[in-house]
Amino acid sequence: MRGIYRPIARLNLRRPSAYLFQRPYSTEQPIPKIETVKMSYNLHKPPNGGGEKQEPIIFMHGLFGSKSNNRGISKMLAKDLNRSVYALDLRNHGESPHAYPHTYTAMANDVEHFIQDHNLQNPTLIGHSMGAKVAMSVALRQPSLIQDIIAVDNAPINAQLGRQFANYVQAMSRIESTSVLNTKEADEILQSYEPLLEIRQFLFTNLLKPTPTNDRFRWRIPVKLLGNALDEMASFPFTPGKDSFTKPALFVRGTRSSYVADETIPLIGEFFPRFELKDVEAGHWVISENVTGFKKVCLEFFKREKET
Repeated sequence: MRGIYRPIARLNLRRPSAYLFQRPYSTEQPIPKIETVKMSYNLHKPPNGGGEKQEPIIFMHGLFGSKSNNRGISKMLAKDLNRSVYALDLRNHGESPHAYPHTYTAMANDVEHFIQDHNLQNPTLIGHSMGAKVAMSVALRQPSLIQDIIAVDNAPINAQLGRQFANYVQAMSRIESTSVLNTKEADEILQSYEPLLEIRQFLFTNLLKPTPTNDRFRWRIPVKLLGNALDEMASFPFTPGKDSFTKPALFVRGTRSSYVADETIPLIGEFFPRFELKDVEAGHWVISENVTGFKKVCLEFFKREKET
């Protein structure tokens, strides 16, 4: 029988998170009716075949991301594990519809319906950042739908987001309201908010160029809606000690990231008593910064699950 993972004793204490416990725990207010979004997705099949329905992996991106962010790692995992991988566009991202509200309850509801509508059996959920909290939410809401989760650089906490996300919203709103003539002008605006080229390039994956029917640069994502949802993205609508997922869970954190600080570890254990924690040499963008290291810890996790 698989043992319970409690890696606290072998951790080196790191700088505490600057964002931890700055918001009180609260349960998300019930929504009378949540309209389900039919999400866009890419299906990556194993090279030598394999069932699309049996034990697939469902991959979920972070805030301002899309299914294209996870194309490379999805193909790698499909090949190495002989499992199909569904890379999703969560609501208000990529090619999926725009819909209110943008909450973890709503996104979890979308994913649960996706699993049921596609008749997926015993899937694994992998999510980065915002997608990690979506994976956690599904696990705590509907544990019977899935077999395990991998949460990448996020924790089940109520904590303020870094200021950079609000800056991104301001920059994108400014670009959209300013009649920029080309991507160079758009980048000059964004550069005053975000100096790192890699992150600007990531954000620009959402920028749509002018077309014959629309002569303005505009964003694929609903910037205002997502900007208004930043507080929701900082929250976690579950109660420790009341909600739990007793199946395996892998938490992966970047060694140079503060999103999963050491003091969050006991709380992770309250929600996910069979969790395992692995560090990967990277910042918050774990998968893109160190795809080899990320794939390694994933394969180790799946190998142990198969052996137990």
